[in-house]
Amino acid sequence: MSGKRPPAPPPALAGFTYVEVLGSGGFADVYLYEQQLPRRRVAVKVLLADRMGAGAAEQFAAEANVMALLSTHPAIVTIYQAGVSDDGRPYLVMEYCSRPNLQVRSRAQAFSVAEALRVGVQVAAAVETAHRAGILHRDIKPANILVTEYNRPALTDFGIATTAGAEESSTGMSIPWSPPEAFSDQPASGVATDVYALGATVYTLLAGRSPFEQPGGRNSGADLIQRIETEPAAPLGRPDVPASLEAVLERAMSKRPGDRYESAVAFARALQRVQIELAHSVTPIDILDDSPEEGPDEDEDGELTRVRGIVSIEPHTAPAAGPTRRRPEAAPAAETTDDPTLRRSPVAIPPVASVALPAPTAPPVDDTIAAVRPVPPQFGAPVGIPPAAAGQGTAPADAPVPPHAPAPASRRGLWIGLAVAASVVLTAGAVAAVAGMLGVFGGSTEDPVKSPAASVAPQDPVGDLVPAVSDPVGVVQGGEVVFTWVNPDPKEGDAYIWYPYTLDGNGQAQRILTTSVTLPADPSGRTCIKVTLQRSDSTTGPETRGCTP
Repeated sequence: MSGKRPPAPPPALAGFTYVEVLGSGGFADVYLYEQQLPRRRVAVKVLLADRMGAGAAEQFAAEANVMALLSTHPAIVTIYQAGVSDDGRPYLVMEYCSRPNLQVRSRAQAFSVAEALRVGVQVAAAVETAHRAGILHRDIKPANILVTEYNRPALTDFGIATTAGAEESSTGMSIPWSPPEAFSDQPASGVATDVYALGATVYTLLAGRSPFEQPGGRNSGADLIQRIETEPAAPLGRPDVPASLEAVLERAMSKRPGDRYESAVAFARALQRVQIELAHSVTPIDILDDSPEEGPDEDEDGELTRVRGIVSIEPHTAPAAGPTRRRPEAAPAAETTDDPTLRRSPVAIPPVASVALPAPTAPPVDDTIAAVRPVPPQFGAPVGIPPAAAGQGTAPADAPVPPHAPAPASRRGLWIGLAVAASVVLTAGAVAAVAGMLGVFGGSTEDPVKSPAASVAPQDPVGDLVPAVSDPVGVVQGGEVVFTWVNPDPKEGDAYIWYPYTLDGNGQAQRILTTSVTLPADPSGRTCIKVTLQRSDSTTGPETRGCTP
């Protein structure tokens, strides 16, 4: 968010410590606070005092309710709480996304096709979730898509959202990403309006500019509106962009609403088809299913939509039953996950040996983690004892008797034979127990049959995160300031996105390959910049701020 006016003073909020200004807009300021309990950094959006006209507080409350309704979606910014400060200004406490928003990133460097498709599918899923809740966003654009610490897009700014059936004007929409019907004498908004904005946003990520912006040409609001209403968007002209993707964006940004995709999820599936064509990993569509009994949505693309159903829990088990308890009347079902490499089938439990020995007690085992391991092959059975007796303790009652089995010489010999057999069974059981314990606790015993779960290497979800650069240090040299910083983990192809920022807003983002930049000193006497490390695959790290003393 940026603006020409200086931000208002931050409000004093109980349980929060003010850190700095993050941005300013036409209706609100956004500040960085540190929450005391639980301790974390949060973004706080505060409505301007001079915007507290009729209906402003109600609209702000409506935004809080909309975001609370939708913010559990992985591609929508999470809202923690809302309230009114002591000076009467409403505020929202939201998830703090430290990475540059997609507008800053795309201005510095156009996205790769793979990342643009991934982001497009994820944001379209968020918009589809809002539509299914009866909410239109009406201001989808790169600047309203933040990036979480885990490099996932997060849609925000539902300040002008409305219900899908409301007949309200589309006032407040951003011109470069708005459809032609938004500028008619009777502005209209609907599902097709958000679909258009989704297509325009993906176009912007790939082009590094909005669809009807002309580099070096006249790009006033009137010029853009005239092109949006009368001209088709220029082809991207990138050799790595297939014709199929150009066609998807062209349909999404059709002049007539009826010619566009009928829904946000239909647009997402079209992007998935391009991913399949390019042999990319297919990004799942995260949507909430409000009818779990009907099962996941199926489409001609092979169930590429991941539906998050409702999980029911039995509250009246005594003692409390976790995943180790099973209903006695139901056979164990195959476990399933979204990842086919993590699926496990039911494990057949071998019959227990019928030896008249006291059964040892053992703590319950979580069968969702440890698979039942087969008993290792038996060896060392004494001569004269059948293999069944050596492996199971006793032969079945209906087993045939050998026709020429020698009779025992005496009762003493019989007891000796039974004692030997029992010792063999105990020895085999001990070996199996030790083998099982070694398998569970990381021993080196070779397992004859490995479970699928054991063959999957553990994943580190934060191992590939891009680090932040060290605090930039600015040195004043005449009328200029030279900032330098350090890359803590240099890799081939690293670049840096930087831009100056003041209380009046952010400057133009630029991409450089060096760890130093020179810029004119700010007339206020204090010059500040923000720097982000960018890898060769376009992933970025958190922003780092630096100012002159």
